[in-house]
Amino acid sequence: MTAETLFAEPARFKVSRPATSELTRRFFFLVDAVARDHEPTATQLDRLASSYESTAQFLANRDEFEGLLLKIHPHGSRQLGTMVRPSRSTHDGFDVDLIALLSADARRRYMSSGGPSLLLNDFYRALKDYADSHSLSIRRWERCVTLGYTDGMCADITPVIDDPLLSAPYGQTHALIPDRELMRYDSTNPLGYAKHFNRAAAISPAFRGQRVMAKAMDSAERAEVVPLAEADEVFNRLLCRFVQLLKLHRNSRFSASDGLKELAPTSVFVTTLAAMAYTQLAPLEHDSPLDLLLDMVKIMPSLFVRTRSMNGADEWNLPNPSAPRENLASSMNRTGRHEAFDGWITVLTRDLEKLLEAVEQNLGNDVLVGIIDTAFGTRSANALKAELSKMRDSNRTAGRVSIVTAAASSRVIPARAHSFYGD
Repeated sequence: MTAETLFAEPARFKVSRPATSELTRRFFFLVDAVARDHEPTATQLDRLASSYESTAQFLANRDEFEGLLLKIHPHGSRQLGTMVRPSRSTHDGFDVDLIALLSADARRRYMSSGGPSLLLNDFYRALKDYADSHSLSIRRWERCVTLGYTDGMCADITPVIDDPLLSAPYGQTHALIPDRELMRYDSTNPLGYAKHFNRAAAISPAFRGQRVMAKAMDSAERAEVVPLAEADEVFNRLLCRFVQLLKLHRNSRFSASDGLKELAPTSVFVTTLAAMAYTQLAPLEHDSPLDLLLDMVKIMPSLFVRTRSMNGADEWNLPNPSAPRENLASSMNRTGRHEAFDGWITVLTRDLEKLLEAVEQNLGNDVLVGIIDTAFGTRSANALKAELSKMRDSNRTAGRVSIVTAAASSRVIPARAHSFYGD
């Protein structure tokens, strides 16, 4: 496969809609090129793990938390495998969510009147000492504390108290999270949410001709200079890739430079809807992953409850699947966010339809890169161009030409050496 033939058939052939395996091959080249550029490197993740292990050790030795801190662990996108670079253009690091899990014994100290504020104050004071000793920036919020590292990475660390709720799904990891503004504890379950998401992600999607497709992808991996991922590996991470694309599109459409960031749908709201839609639709046959993603986006607005309050205001409700008392749509009930979400879904649907048409109709790399630029941002478009160039150079160096037909076969043949590339 060459860069020119990946998304464009030779002009002299008029081809019908490519087969499922070919659409899948194109989709995963595209999504991997875009998503990988927005993921942290292994070095960054190792540095992060080292940092929060150091933080955990520091907190465990503090008098306030001696014998109470069970562990600090990642949650949110890091735990789910859906991390993307934040939308801030001047910020090259990553925002990571961490949980500081306290044992149930902490309830004796922090469950009295004023307990949530006391816990957050103790937590901030301890982390302030840690930040000062390591030259880190620190900021206090209503539920968490943010540490800023010199490499641009930020860690939002939230204290929670272990509070098993065995009557609820995944209730063995249920916990209580303090809220300073509301002066109360709310229900939360980050580990349970991860289990719920992983169950959804484990569903194998049904594509027409899937057996043939897996065989074609395996053949392509053996033949290509730039190898494709194993079919099983690709399918196991499909939901994660979908969520990454949704978040990247959201970040592009609600950019800080346009003053729209405050209207953007929250990551947990988007991720939960995507997992629910995937659970419903993945078992149904689709022509390609992009076709499945488009159908998911179309039903996402119907997967939460919209009601009207006594004062006439619209309210949205999306129960946390692992902590039913928590409304994951609560932050969406702010002024302007309802209209912004519905408008975003309309634009997202349109952009995915354009992308699907470009992939299916082989409209060419320039058209495809332009669509990616508009939908997912210039950085994503540049990442795709770089991968296309890398594939082209690799095939040229190896002296190979890959012929990809509409029937989804892939055949690699030796090519004569030459000093040019193109038609």
